[in-house]
Amino acid sequence: LSDIEITVLSQNPESTAQKYGVRSVNRKSVRDIIGAVRKCDLLISGGGSLLQDVTSKKSILYYLMIMWTAFFFRKKVFIYSQGIGPILSKLNRRLTAMTLRHAHGIVVRDESSRELLIEIGIKRDRVIVTADPVLRVKKAELSIGKEILRQEGFTSVPGRMTVGFAIREKKTDSNFVDELCISIQRLMEEYQAQIVLIPFHYSEDMAVIEEIESRLSGGVCCIKHKYLTHEMLSIIGNMDILVGVRLHALIHAAIMDVPMIAVSYDPKINSFMHSIDMKAMCSVYDFKNEFFIEEFDKTVVWADCIREKVRKRIDILIKKLDKNEELIQELIKKE
Repeated sequence: LSDIEITVLSQNPESTAQKYGVRSVNRKSVRDIIGAVRKCDLLISGGGSLLQDVTSKKSILYYLMIMWTAFFFRKKVFIYSQGIGPILSKLNRRLTAMTLRHAHGIVVRDESSRELLIEIGIKRDRVIVTADPVLRVKKAELSIGKEILRQEGFTSVPGRMTVGFAIREKKTDSNFVDELCISIQRLMEEYQAQIVLIPFHYSEDMAVIEEIESRLSGGVCCIKHKYLTHEMLSIIGNMDILVGVRLHALIHAAIMDVPMIAVSYDPKINSFMHSIDMKAMCSVYDFKNEFFIEEFDKTVVWADCIREKVRKRIDILIKKLDKNEELIQELIKKE
């Protein structure tokens, strides 16, 4: 299938086209979207948690609207390894079920997404579970992250542990941030650990990261710039342990063989941890420094076992992802 032309909807079409060598159109232009869908043979709807109404009530309607446009022009629609939900509004649940019943293939990244689709009225045998496509990303060279850390003012001291924190928290004065600061202080005092704060969703995460940095009087390294995927992978790869509230930080840690401690803010964190045969320590709402230190001790002791277990699970999940491509090829070949 080498003669396929791919068109991507993007916020920055020029950058996307240049970076990935694909055709790209403005995702905010109704005319561009209709034009691209009209010309396509297959619409692939994928990339993270598109069909949910927690972060925004309207975005789910945007993604459903693109699928309705495809159905209007009698195009095939494929749901590609999505995380579905949470969908709280009754109307949004009805609209999602009504739309996905017409999809030509539905693949989700975890069991909880499938259960939600079944709950809103999609037949069980129509939904296939594979994994998050990010797992396919290749490991990065550690030297890249080492250099970035050096530029950000971090110097690794031999014999001292480096712990990365990828935090998601909108309120800088929450109980979670209070307990987190106590936990980090304890790591520095009781373990002589070196701490790196890593923003995964740059625009959203910087406020809480800078708040933690200021409370700990600059005793931590705070990543202040935005980096590409392979650079973020390499930064994570330079950690001894990763504490993650961000899903993709945990996935990066799994790819880079770094033992992780997950703190959940959303069912997708629990689903991912379950898929690698692990559990989130707790949620952001019941995070306590005492429990964290206990979990940290266990993670240090069992680090090698965790690495081995996660590596085996990742291999299995990557093989599952092949199913996506098989289904897409079948759809393209079908008249």
